[in-house]
Amino acid sequence: MSSRHQETDAIKQIFEAWDKALGAKDLDASMALYHPDATLESPLVRYLLGTATGVIRGREDLRRFVAKVFSTEPPQRQRFRTGYLSDGTHVTWEYPRQTDGTDQMDIVEVMEIRDGLIRHHRVYWGWNSVKLYEELQRSGQLR
Repeated sequence: MSSRHQETDAIKQIFEAWDKALGAKDLDASMALYHPDATLESPLVRYLLGTATGVIRGREDLRRFVAKVFSTEPPQRQRFRTGYLSDGTHVTWEYPRQTDGTDQMDIVEVMEIRDGLIRHHRVYWGWNSVKLYEELQRSGQLR
């Protein structure tokens, strides 16, 4: 099997496994997808942890953060998406704001995959996601 074909298989496996773990809120399955020294960058880090930066480093800190994400996830955090784009080492997909009948959090995710594991994970929010978390923070539902 060619190296390029193996990279494509790893991308597809991560894309599908991440969605399954996210849907089940399965912390162990989620963490098994990350390299021990993985980084995650997301505005949610600042909202949930009250930090100056939105960066998590290392699987153990990531585990604590993702556990908090799973326990505070608003109903607007749905998982409608239509596929992904990949160059063989990165996978990118969108959760668009509009779905078939309701709005969801608008998010774009980018993962760098190395040796079959997530090495870097970046999450970008659209205006609807920012608005939702600002409202949750003002109402005291966060923190």
